[in-house]
Amino acid sequence: MLDQNIIEQLKSVFEKLETKVILKLNKSSHANQAELEKMLEQVSSTSSLIELVNSDIETVVPEFSIQDKNVKFRGIPSGHEFTSLILAILNSDGKGKFPDEMILNRIKALKGPINLKTYISLSCENCPDVVQALNMMAILHSDFTHTMIDGAYEQDEIARLGIQGVPSVVSNDKLISAGKISLVDLLAKLEAEFGINESEASSVNKDLGEFDVVVIGGGPAGASAAIYTARKGMKTAILAEKIGGQVKDTKGIENLISVPYTEGPALSAQLAKHIAEYPIKLLEHRRVKTISKDGVKHIELESGEFLKAKSIVITTGANWRKLGVEGENEYVGRGVAYCPHCDGPYYKGKKVAVVGGGNSGVEAAIDLAGLVRELIVFEFMDTLKADKVLVDKLKSLPNVSIVTNARTSQVIGDGAKVTAIEYVDRKTEETVKVDLDGIFVQIGLLPNSGFVKDIVETTKFGEIVIDNKGRTNVKGIYAAGDVTTVPYKQIIIAMGEGAKAGLAAFEDQMLN
Repeated sequence: MLDQNIIEQLKSVFEKLETKVILKLNKSSHANQAELEKMLEQVSSTSSLIELVNSDIETVVPEFSIQDKNVKFRGIPSGHEFTSLILAILNSDGKGKFPDEMILNRIKALKGPINLKTYISLSCENCPDVVQALNMMAILHSDFTHTMIDGAYEQDEIARLGIQGVPSVVSNDKLISAGKISLVDLLAKLEAEFGINESEASSVNKDLGEFDVVVIGGGPAGASAAIYTARKGMKTAILAEKIGGQVKDTKGIENLISVPYTEGPALSAQLAKHIAEYPIKLLEHRRVKTISKDGVKHIELESGEFLKAKSIVITTGANWRKLGVEGENEYVGRGVAYCPHCDGPYYKGKKVAVVGGGNSGVEAAIDLAGLVRELIVFEFMDTLKADKVLVDKLKSLPNVSIVTNARTSQVIGDGAKVTAIEYVDRKTEETVKVDLDGIFVQIGLLPNSGFVKDIVETTKFGEIVIDNKGRTNVKGIYAAGDVTTVPYKQIIIAMGEGAKAGLAAFEDQMLN
């Protein structure tokens, strides 16, 4: 099942293990039991400190656990989830990447008992982040269990729970989270749901120090800005929810000059590796609450931590734009989706809509058309905005129809799932209701500038206004990448803009 190259890589990865990790395989008569057993035998063969043992517990589907670590896998963690298994083994021995002290403290202070299940699809690119985060929490917390469940094995359960998107995190049949979510947001949801045990919360110094430059955002622009300022000898920190930003969710990248092809996770890993080459203070899983704009900048984080900076470079990028209509938020993960690669398989043989006729919308529609029974593309303008080659391909598909001049007005559901979409025909002002099973929203990106909209000048679209060196209208605050007015939102442009803003910050500090 695992080729020899992967086995050799695992031997190298697991060399750092110091204590025994036991994989406990349940009995099962399922047709895929042998496949799981073979995978676990191969994994355990890569280190003398990984042991595979058989359990007396019998389960309907293939299932195993990491003994004494509160982590289970129901199904075969192959595909995107194979990394989740490897990281869980490392985390079980205190190895692999962990958050810093502040985040660890919040995890340990969660009020138990907490018993979570995460329903995933092996084709889902957003699922591993959630599975890995919850596995880590279960390993660190004494009263916390987590089970990854491949939805392909639990179709009846998924139907009963009304799950229509992944990853879906469930506690006692209650949906806690659906879809892509960062560790900081996931942790906040768990704190709100289960509470915090103040008696177990240790005291952590919330003063993170003073820096020459603080870069807010960890995508290509942020990494570039930080590397350039660090190379100039400036004391630099990065505040970010995750390194890679939006890029981490990008599938194929073919226009990064000198790199014919790469993918978002690989490029994000390269950014992290490059950042690590310099004395840059990396503060992941953080979100800024407020910034003062006079003199030395005081930055307060949502975690209660704070730090000071002579200069700030904002590189927070953009996120998928929502429709902003009634019913949208209510049915996220239950018929409203933003990731066709992740959630598309749940709509096989069903009727769905794609809202958005730009390149991303038309590409999503083309991908989904091979799965669904019927697909409708809704576009606000009077014509599709995507490239002609994509539009021609879309129009050639027999199960696709196109509705233009459509302003989406409501997502309609029955309380459990989406049942229809409502739109207004912009020509006739007629309101039209279309019965369907799912809605994929693909209407572009929204700049992540809300936390500074009252501090720096922004456009009506939320883009931060900058000059030709990345300066904003506030002295000492710079911006770069997709969050700004710079035209053409491309990775290579963001990298250049980040370098430019970093150099401008250095230049201005030297001159002043």
